Amino acid sequence: MDIKKYQPYLIIGLIVILALLTLWTRGIPADGLVTDEGVNLLGNDPWYNLRQVEQTLANFPAYAWFDAMTLYPTGDVIYWGPLFIEIISVLCLLAGAATRPEIMLVASWVPPLMAVAMVPVVYLLARKIADWKTGLIAAGLIAVIGSNYAYRSLFGFVDHHIAETLFSTIFVLAYVTALLAARDRPLSPKNFETLKIPVITAALAGVAYLLGFFNMPTMVLFALIVAAFTLVQFILDFFQERSSDYLVLINAVVFGVVIVGAAVFGFPHSGLSLSLYTVGHVIVYAALIGGTLALYGLSVFLKKRPKYYFPLALLAIAAVVAAVLYAALPEIYNLLISSLISFFGEQPVTTTVQEARAWSFDAAWATFHWGLLLAAGGAATLIWQNRERVNPAHVFVLIWSGIILGSTAAHVRYEYYLAVNIALLSAVFAGGVLSATWKEVALLLRKGSADSARPAAGRAEKREEPPKKKGKKGARAADAPKAKSRKRDQPDYLKVGGFVLVAALTLLFAGTSFQGNLDLANSAKYSGMDSQWMEALEWMGENTPDPGVDYYAIYDRETFTYPEESYGVMSWWDYGHWITFISKRIPNNNPFQHGVAGPNGSAVYLVSTSEEAANHILDNIGTRYVVTDYQVVMGKFHAPATWADPNDTGGLRFQPVFFVPMGSGSAGYQAMQFYNQDYYMTMVSRLHNFDGSMTEPTTGSVLYVEYVEPEMANASYPVITSAQEMNATAAAAAAAAYNLNSPAGSHATVLNLHYDYQADSILHPLERVPALKHYRLVHETPQNIYGNVGEDGPDLKAVKIFEYVPGAAIRGEGVIEVPIATNTGREFVYRQESENGLFVVPYATSGWSGEVRATGPYRIAGTGQTFDVTEEDIQQGRTIN
Repeated sequence: MDIKKYQPYLIIGLIVILALLTLWTRGIPADGLVTDEGVNLLGNDPWYNLRQVEQTLANFPAYAWFDAMTLYPTGDVIYWGPLFIEIISVLCLLAGAATRPEIMLVASWVPPLMAVAMVPVVYLLARKIADWKTGLIAAGLIAVIGSNYAYRSLFGFVDHHIAETLFSTIFVLAYVTALLAARDRPLSPKNFETLKIPVITAALAGVAYLLGFFNMPTMVLFALIVAAFTLVQFILDFFQERSSDYLVLINAVVFGVVIVGAAVFGFPHSGLSLSLYTVGHVIVYAALIGGTLALYGLSVFLKKRPKYYFPLALLAIAAVVAAVLYAALPEIYNLLISSLISFFGEQPVTTTVQEARAWSFDAAWATFHWGLLLAAGGAATLIWQNRERVNPAHVFVLIWSGIILGSTAAHVRYEYYLAVNIALLSAVFAGGVLSATWKEVALLLRKGSADSARPAAGRAEKREEPPKKKGKKGARAADAPKAKSRKRDQPDYLKVGGFVLVAALTLLFAGTSFQGNLDLANSAKYSGMDSQWMEALEWMGENTPDPGVDYYAIYDRETFTYPEESYGVMSWWDYGHWITFISKRIPNNNPFQHGVAGPNGSAVYLVSTSEEAANHILDNIGTRYVVTDYQVVMGKFHAPATWADPNDTGGLRFQPVFFVPMGSGSAGYQAMQFYNQDYYMTMVSRLHNFDGSMTEPTTGSVLYVEYVEPEMANASYPVITSAQEMNATAAAAAAAAYNLNSPAGSHATVLNLHYDYQADSILHPLERVPALKHYRLVHETPQNIYGNVGEDGPDLKAVKIFEYVPGAAIRGEGVIEVPIATNTGREFVYRQESENGLFVVPYATSGWSGEVRATGPYRIAGTGQTFDVTEEDIQQGRTIN
């Protein structure tokens, strides 16, 4: 059979199979995420994308650039583009999806379908820079590769990240096609035929760029890639005495189309920020075209000069331009410099955002493992292939891969971009080795086949030897072909070994990645929003006042004002989109990390140790409800602590780390984390751990420790020199006595061990914790995070909702108490100590119809005095007596 005759059909068939494999693996989570209520989406941002889809469908095709349903009391600006949302909206209209469950189901399949589209796109790209065999390998690898790329294209992860990868890869394919179309082609403005194909392909690249741009302004990263490539390619062309007119043509057409498209699209945001849709993008694209023209003019001017003139002239011009911009156009200078720093730089708070953290080698190896070696081989292959004559397409791929690698090193989220580069470069290496060694492998296979067949033939018949020619000369002539034949029969085993090694690494990379994808997809079945949060937010949507803002309406930022009855909901930023989508209430902050930092941010509020200061924040931002969960008081506590004070990375002010001796007979130390009293005094701890009630110090043992400061011990943390378990009261007294006459650099303190989820130390303060006067529990979820531990065991619910109220005043001295029964049947006593002869209490004993109720009157302990407090008293801030 003539294989070449059917080769196109075989290639198409293999790509279809790989596409179906991609769709199957990405669709696995649907088995567990689809419910009667819809789809339990993965992550945080997908919930907000669904909110946008619902809003767009209600106003189709209008897109909201401002949202009043998040970031109360200002609302928030939408900084990404409409393309991903509009694609989903159109599919929903075509599918007739009208209800929330139907819309969620359609939307959840869009990321897997975009991952499917990546298979032929990557095949075409690899085929452009190499051959069809490399294309098939690349298509196979992108179908199975793991990392953030795989996660963000799963069913249920309805976010624009996979769209970013798809549209940016289409742009790279189009740009490379334009480069190859214009390479070595005589370009003449007088002969349109010489320009037609390069102009058409470059225009298509401009359209591809616009697709990425309309999805996300981060597409400007690829303008940076083009700029870096253009600079490098001009230098290479100059040294090889090649004209770079093709770069001028391509960049002018590509970014001319982009400028026109951006201008037609409009600039919904003011200023020059490149992270928003501003006129700053047009400035950058125009500068790229101008820079390309300047490079061309310089290369022509220096054409007959020594080669080193060109790079030296570039350095000098760059210095002058930077100085002029800095002095005369500081806004443009800051636009370029600050954008680079913010993109590639890192701040302390980014360590609290998982996707914004720097990429470690361990994380890189865990994600791409053998693909890292193969990709390095692919980069080396392209460099080797260009050692004599440079292929601009190869240079572009190398620059593109290098900048994406740098982006990923700065922020791990860009793994979903880098996955394409890893798959492509790995395929280049594997395909290059395949092409270089296949003849030897085929020779070995033929030899093995012949060797296995020869004995049987020998038994069947005796080979007749041809008659030998007489004479030495004749004999040598007869023997010569045989000698040559024997030499050709021996394959180059070194090349064969190289083939086997690279093939094994490629299969290992693909197989390991595929298994990782299966594990990821199967584990995602049980991900999505926590059921306790779902229960709490559904309750909030049904049992709290409507904020008076139309969930589906599109408002103008300049003219919108919140109605009088509106209010905000305070929580940690992770949960902001859930509050918007499930409860249709307005969070004070959101997962865009807006409303988190600053004096009125959620971080400062949650770790504030003063109720008065915390109340001032809620008054400033119009908060009525506060939602807490066990993760923020445990594993996530370091996040608000770091955001509140970036210098306190990890929340060491509240959860200090000490070096502790490892034990007798050992000179080593180990770092251990503890809770101090400041942790128990934070608002999030007082609310979630103690229900806002006054709590006495633990009756169990605490640690009294003596330690030396890090500087004295030449260590990164304080070093404990002595530790003793004792009663909390005795420990506090001992610490105070020691600190009166402590040696220089030495101190004493009282600590609780940091157990996270293993024990209930978060419930046992080191000193008395005062009551909160203006917060009442209105709902809690049923799950006890400590499990079923019996009547005497700890009982801490997963999620709690508190209402911020004025509170009623009661004159009196001592401690006032009221018994409370929650909606889950849990009972506790709210206790408060008077200040200046006054109690301010948050719970009503009558006239309240909520689930969490006072089961008796307020009673001042030891006096017999009781008081009834109505709901009206609480809301009006009345004095009872």
